[in-house]
Amino acid sequence: MSFTKFMLASCTALTMLSAAPVAAAEVDGPEVFWKLSFWGNPRALSAGMEAMAERVSEATDGNFRIQIFYGGQLSGSRENLDGLLINAFEGAAICNFYHPGKNPAWMVFSLPFLPLGDPAVDKYVRAKMFEHPAIIADMDQWNAMPYVSGLLPQYEILGKGDAPTELSDWSGLRVRAGGGLGDAMEALGAVKQTLPAGETSTAFQRGAVDAAAFPYTYAHVSFGINEEADWYTANLAPGTSECGWLFSKSAYAALPEQYQQLLMDQREMVMDVTQAAYAAADEKNLPLFAETMEAVTYSDEQIEEFRTVAGQPVWDAWIADNADKFDSQAVFDAIWTYAEEAQAQ
Repeated sequence: MSFTKFMLASCTALTMLSAAPVAAAEVDGPEVFWKLSFWGNPRALSAGMEAMAERVSEATDGNFRIQIFYGGQLSGSRENLDGLLINAFEGAAICNFYHPGKNPAWMVFSLPFLPLGDPAVDKYVRAKMFEHPAIIADMDQWNAMPYVSGLLPQYEILGKGDAPTELSDWSGLRVRAGGGLGDAMEALGAVKQTLPAGETSTAFQRGAVDAAAFPYTYAHVSFGINEEADWYTANLAPGTSECGWLFSKSAYAALPEQYQQLLMDQREMVMDVTQAAYAAADEKNLPLFAETMEAVTYSDEQIEEFRTVAGQPVWDAWIADNADKFDSQAVFDAIWTYAEEAQAQ
């Protein structure tokens, strides 16, 4: 082929390529980069948000990028609200019991024996509660807005030494448990500890705590608690807490409307991916627990006794202690109302 014919063929090919349709972004918009603060390593609690970040990037053809920074790179676990207040980053996860004074209404999620054991009910209730005025108000003062619940599963407890096969055996045990769940353990005579998750394994090694309550089973493995423990409760299910995801209000307000809508459209997916990650962790971890630790299973009578001692009294005390801060009775009642709605569907 002559040089002239080669050039003509090449130009023809280039013309055809340039005329070919180019895949456009689903959502057009400017380049934006968001940083989200998280402690510890990637795990089930962050799986849904990682999926959201990937989806947002795909939908915007890479123009809107979101990155989770792990290991407390941006902020300590107890300071994420402070970081949002000063616009140090655009989003973060928080655990309510790390700073109860900063989010008093959010502490409702840590009350024992709430009707959140069923994953579908839990998802419905928490999604509704994230729109509750008192929950939103807690975050307003920190330049934060609730985005999506972490949907933490029911807690169980892992410990060292002699297993507490009777409820009286909890007396004197130092138990890492926050919020109302910690109050419930105190009702059994335990000594409540509120260590950050990442410090708990070290506390076990040093003999500073005897037992730790975490979402079952993924968090125990994520923080290496199972590597230190001799026993685990298999059916105590005393309650849970809220480690939810927040966005900076000012950062969200600065987004174009189409990006705001894109974020909100992902919330259902985030929750589904998160719960699937918890289920996958249980499938993997439960056999490991059974092989390496003693299972402590309580009778129905023992569970009922625990509920009597640590249920209603803890609820009543929380409502009374917070009545002058917000409508604590209404917040507590909302949990039960939404649970009834979920069960009726």
